[in-house]
Amino acid sequence: MKIGIIGAGGIAGTMAATVSRMDDVTRCAVASRDLTKARAFAEAYGFEKAYGSYEELVSDPEVDFVYIATPHSHHFEHAALCIRHSKHVLCEKAFTMNAAQAEELFRLAGEHGVLITEAIWTRYMPSRRIINELLEEGVIGEVRTLTANLSYRICQNERIVRPELAGGALLDVGVYPLNFALMHFGNGYQSISSSAVMTDTGVDGQNCLTLAWPDGRFAVLNSGIYGESDRRGTFYGSEGYMVVENINNPEEILIYDNSHRQIRRVEVPEQISGYEYEVRELMNCIRRGEKECPSMPHAETLRVMRIMDGLRSEWGIVYPQER
Repeated sequence: MKIGIIGAGGIAGTMAATVSRMDDVTRCAVASRDLTKARAFAEAYGFEKAYGSYEELVSDPEVDFVYIATPHSHHFEHAALCIRHSKHVLCEKAFTMNAAQAEELFRLAGEHGVLITEAIWTRYMPSRRIINELLEEGVIGEVRTLTANLSYRICQNERIVRPELAGGALLDVGVYPLNFALMHFGNGYQSISSSAVMTDTGVDGQNCLTLAWPDGRFAVLNSGIYGESDRRGTFYGSEGYMVVENINNPEEILIYDNSHRQIRRVEVPEQISGYEYEVRELMNCIRRGEKECPSMPHAETLRVMRIMDGLRSEWGIVYPQER
């Protein structure tokens, strides 16, 4: 199938490098508002065509699906453009600025008969299944607590701190610990509490979330933009604890007993970058005529967006476009 990419930044480069090593994907076209940048990207990653506008790319009849790699403040606009031109869509996280935009995109996709899915790559990775199987196996006994964190020093990036670009830690990095908790503890949480520290520009610079489940399980989640964290996800059980190294792209899973001795190491499969899993699932679903991906169904995208809407409301964050 032939891929088109909207946006020519760093994350687009990662996707381009990934599909260049996939036999079943043709690098068809890339678009940027800057034609020179698009041409340089196309040459660097072996794309057949370069466009200086997104409208040109979605009008190309050869493009089968589009990967959207622009700031999440623009995801709604660019995804809607693709849908109206009958292009299937793989849209980077955070899927949109808010749940209302996500609902409208799903409605539009249904109206035009195309597939759209959120490119939150950890949802599609085999590590998700491996972690859940270990928990079900009871390798650390009865699990009551989960902690997960993801922070990077990205406060110097304009995209991260500008409200008009839907900035803040939550939508950019906090979405990963949140998805981690929901993937491995399930959706039946009963309450969420939170705290956040604001930047001078009025978006969250760091935050802490606590989710509680009716059976007594807790998930404590941290994210921020001021410094590097260890990126670990840890499950605490009655017979020990299990550490997932790098929740943003799991590298290995380490299991310890109650004496803090490592008793098992579980590897995850080798991969190109990790992006290939979402691309393959999207293409398989398109071939089967499905309109959403089972690893990240529309209901889950909406669930996460609504949680983040509620948190931003508590923190008093309103993006200019929402006023």
